[in-house]
Amino acid sequence: MGTMRREEQIAEAEEMLGDSLNKRGFVKSLYFGNYAPETLPQYPVAALHDSATKKMAEELRAFCMTSIDPVAIDRNERIPDSVIHGLGQLGVLGACLPKDCGGRGLNQTQYCQILEILGGHCASTALFVNAHHSIGPRAIVLFGTDEQKKTYLPKLASGEWISAFALTEPEAGSDAGNVQTTATPTPDGEGFILNGTKRWITNGGIAQVLTVIARTPTTSIGLRGGSKPTAFLVTPDMPGFKVLEERMPKCGVRGTATARLAFENMYVPRKNILGELGKGLKVALTVLDFGRTTFGASCTGAAKYCLQQAAAHANNRVQFGQRIGEFELVKDKLARMAAGIFAMESCTYQTAALIDAGSDDYMLETAILKVMATDILWTIVNDTIQIYGGKAYFTDEPYERIMRDARINMIGEGANDVLKAFVALVGMRDVGLHLQGILQSLKRPIKNFGRLSNFAGKRLESFFRAPEVSIRNQQLLGEAEALSQATALFGSYVEKLLAKYKEGIVDRQYHAGRIADAAIELYSSASMLRRLDTIFDQYPEGSRERTDAYRTGSFALKLSDRKLRRALAELWDNDDDHSNDVANAALGWRKSS
Repeated sequence: MGTMRREEQIAEAEEMLGDSLNKRGFVKSLYFGNYAPETLPQYPVAALHDSATKKMAEELRAFCMTSIDPVAIDRNERIPDSVIHGLGQLGVLGACLPKDCGGRGLNQTQYCQILEILGGHCASTALFVNAHHSIGPRAIVLFGTDEQKKTYLPKLASGEWISAFALTEPEAGSDAGNVQTTATPTPDGEGFILNGTKRWITNGGIAQVLTVIARTPTTSIGLRGGSKPTAFLVTPDMPGFKVLEERMPKCGVRGTATARLAFENMYVPRKNILGELGKGLKVALTVLDFGRTTFGASCTGAAKYCLQQAAAHANNRVQFGQRIGEFELVKDKLARMAAGIFAMESCTYQTAALIDAGSDDYMLETAILKVMATDILWTIVNDTIQIYGGKAYFTDEPYERIMRDARINMIGEGANDVLKAFVALVGMRDVGLHLQGILQSLKRPIKNFGRLSNFAGKRLESFFRAPEVSIRNQQLLGEAEALSQATALFGSYVEKLLAKYKEGIVDRQYHAGRIADAAIELYSSASMLRRLDTIFDQYPEGSRERTDAYRTGSFALKLSDRKLRRALAELWDNDDDHSNDVANAALGWRKSS
């Protein structure tokens, strides 16, 4: 990539992310080798034991068992109206919406418990709810005018209306800023004319309210040339709105209605702008953070179901004269499944608590959660099928359906590879700017003596002392020390990498991927340790709850530490050049002799 184009892309990304780049939350601090517990709230014990949420969860479980048939939904490629109506009556479709507009007023932690139940029962229904609630009316709550809230939220909360978020196009998916749908201001300035197409829009063909991202000329917001995305509230009765395909056939989550839409000279009044003109990507990125958190919850629910079934099968299936659960290769799968679930559950609710605490910087944490949870679930589904053997391959068992359903998770709401690059590069940005400032100071060492002295002192201190990872329960000292050492190692490797490649790191995706892998393990480990510390506070020593949690959690922490150290070691000991040569040959990009 040319230097000019790289700088343009960096500038575009920084403008798109806005103020959030200038804030430093927990994960961003890790890139400096710092452990900043003050940026994380306590693990959310109270919200996880809230009696009202428990009652709602019990009602939802009963409704799932009696009224949601995941096999029929998959076979018929449709969620019945009776299911949608029932979810509306239970309050699921307006769970986090304000009570004064018909919602239940749940926070993100409470809502994740609801999505975990749905994810463990029917992935299509979980995705339908997530697409309707997390990235639909949530956008109106956060960015809507009072009039928009009064008009849309009550019917969206009850389920009388369904919502959709229309961002993806043939040229815009993970590259959200590349939307091509246009919104041209009318001569009288009272509205906009939308033209373009959208595809793969969950609920798009059945929704009564859609948030549509389209490009508006920058001249309409007082700037010269070009265009910027704006969010619009759109209803299907607007002339020019067309459903090209209501239900696109697909591999999994077949019950959801995934649509192709077109807008042909469709008039949208100015009052339907959601948020600010030219700030549509802010709307999109904000609601995606909420959606990624509930992705973690639904994946956790599906993973728990898989482990429960796999363990039962391993206990009952006899081969070679013994239960297959007695074979160590099966034990290894089951242990790693349990550890993965402990990690994804810990990370889900720690991230939800971060949002509930009113933090204004959690974009890296939600991206990490989404990548981690979807990757772990895919591995767990694969291992469940392996434990079941050929039995799992047939449609009288749910596992081939669960496998098909799980695959989209690594693509939707930001493809995992794109999010990993995002986690690495945004995380390293502040470290790079800091080092750049130090290098500039070296040009005038006398004038900048104080700054250089401070930097030298901190670097010298980091050689001798890793950051403190405080815990309340002494039994966890070993785990805390391991996390402390890993944090210091991570920070030093980030600094070395930036010192070597400088701004060229933007183009080194092998390295970015490994840095992201390490950051994922650090945040996951911090979430698990904080959860264990909380469990130890709740239950006395020797109790079953405490013993079981520590057995699984300490194993999960060891696995995480091993993955982190492997990722960092491969920054310097790798076969990247060889990999490029082989890939280039596969692409037909052979060097001329």
